[in-house]
Amino acid sequence: MTDQTIDWPHLRDIAREAMAKAYAPYSEFPVGAAAIVDDGRIVSGCNIENASYGVTLCAECSLVSALVMSGGGRLVAFTCVDGHGATLMPCGRCRQLLYEHSAEGMVLDTVSGFKTIDEVLPDAFGPRQLAAYAGDELA
Repeated sequence: MTDQTIDWPHLRDIAREAMAKAYAPYSEFPVGAAAIVDDGRIVSGCNIENASYGVTLCAECSLVSALVMSGGGRLVAFTCVDGHGATLMPCGRCRQLLYEHSAEGMVLDTVSGFKTIDEVLPDAFGPRQLAAYAGDELA
């Protein structure tokens, strides 16, 4: 799947629908995210704040929870929007979270255009590296 075969307007609409469900009474900055899974499903999430700020869940965490709860799989395309529907770039922590659940070459809709997960998190460490390591050990 390439960024040309993805219905990005539809995916952004789903992210906006998720954003409308955000619980953001403290920051007043609602965020929604949506992604396509390698089996064609679409998962989404929103930020869910907490008075104890450290336990606030970002939209990407919510999305990954939905991914795992709905059967797992690998993310192939991702977008994230703010309360005005404008594209947001995931923070570094969220990029790592997305990398953990991404298909190789996952495409992100970013503020500077479409980029792969490897472009937004170069030299990342995650499941693919652990699998490669395990394969080396078995050889």
